[in-house]
Amino acid sequence: MDLKSGYPWWAVKNGLMHAFPPLHRDLRCDVAVVGGGITGALIADEFARHGHEVAVLDERDLGWGSSAVSTALLQYEIDTHMVDLAKRHGEPAALLAYRSCVDAIELLAALAARVRDTGFRRCDSLYYASRRRDMRALREEYELRAAHGFEVEWLDAGDVRERQGFDAPCAILSRRAAQVDPYRLTLRLFAQLQRAGVQVHDRSRVEDIQAGSRGVTLRTTEGATVRAGHVVMATGYAGQQWLRKRVARNRSSYAFVTDPVDRDVLGTLRRTLLWESARPYLYVRTTADDRLLVGGEDDAVDVPAKRDRRVDAKARKLRRKLSKLFPELPLEPAYAWAGTFAETDDGLPFFGPHAQHGPRLHFAMAYGGNGITYSMLGAGLLRARVERRRHPLSRLFSFGRLGL
Repeated sequence: MDLKSGYPWWAVKNGLMHAFPPLHRDLRCDVAVVGGGITGALIADEFARHGHEVAVLDERDLGWGSSAVSTALLQYEIDTHMVDLAKRHGEPAALLAYRSCVDAIELLAALAARVRDTGFRRCDSLYYASRRRDMRALREEYELRAAHGFEVEWLDAGDVRERQGFDAPCAILSRRAAQVDPYRLTLRLFAQLQRAGVQVHDRSRVEDIQAGSRGVTLRTTEGATVRAGHVVMATGYAGQQWLRKRVARNRSSYAFVTDPVDRDVLGTLRRTLLWESARPYLYVRTTADDRLLVGGEDDAVDVPAKRDRRVDAKARKLRRKLSKLFPELPLEPAYAWAGTFAETDDGLPFFGPHAQHGPRLHFAMAYGGNGITYSMLGAGLLRARVERRRHPLSRLFSFGRLGL
């Protein structure tokens, strides 16, 4: 599956960091992870650190799919407001989802400290109203979060102008957010796993899966066989090919990165993730070397050739939108790209088995704007399932919640 267009900054910056061998022999393991992006890395790490024998396979070079195009805003806020999630699944479930994502940021901070040199940095998150008619919805969202003890602050138009340097009717400021280099985190984590004895293989495409009551057998196009007690399909947006019924909508998102910007010019943007209430939303973050990374302009395109042709025009549109907020910022795109992502009906991910394949084949579908945050949570959830332990998110992150 062709997942990206253009020149993703992380791939340009880091290059091919580490080589892993293709799988040329049969092997056995407790857990096989199919997919070598950030989701697969987090899941493999979770199982390996808790005593499971793990093998990882990916059809590409590791990290070269969606992880290379991710803009990696680490937020607890879900694309679906807590207010709307409560209407759909009940307030306790909505609260669980949001609080779990707060916990995931702390787990990611601890992981980044262990892996080191990943571009991880804590920052604020500013969610601003794009239009006056969005103010009521943002106020309701703020009040629900504040009532449940989330560390949020309400900013009116004057506060936004004075403290953030642009004009918006209102905003919610959260102190719990972070950012990371997703490609670098992925490759450094896999390199650590390999040194610890985990079988990590790229350029090894799985062409057949046989799931039984006692285990799962994988066969690659190169003729190797993997027999595992459990298999996790962490193949990202390509994962739906293994299901008869689609469970999410594939879309395209666009981004560009500037040359480094003087810190005095960046101002509060250097330590703040910025995103808006309009859909599709504009979002902004900085990189470790003080570049502005600007994204958004999502559309329903799921044809690689069409997505390729739109990259430059989408980058120009993103630049114009941000220039209206910050006319003083230098916003010439240095690199622009696009990538596939997927949306579920309620903005929540899927982690666990699907009825089509039985209990030993698990899916890790960290779909939506919180992919890395969801993957951190999903790693622990999947380990609990394999170890036959209860996990608070099992039902909420399952296919069953939407009757799939």
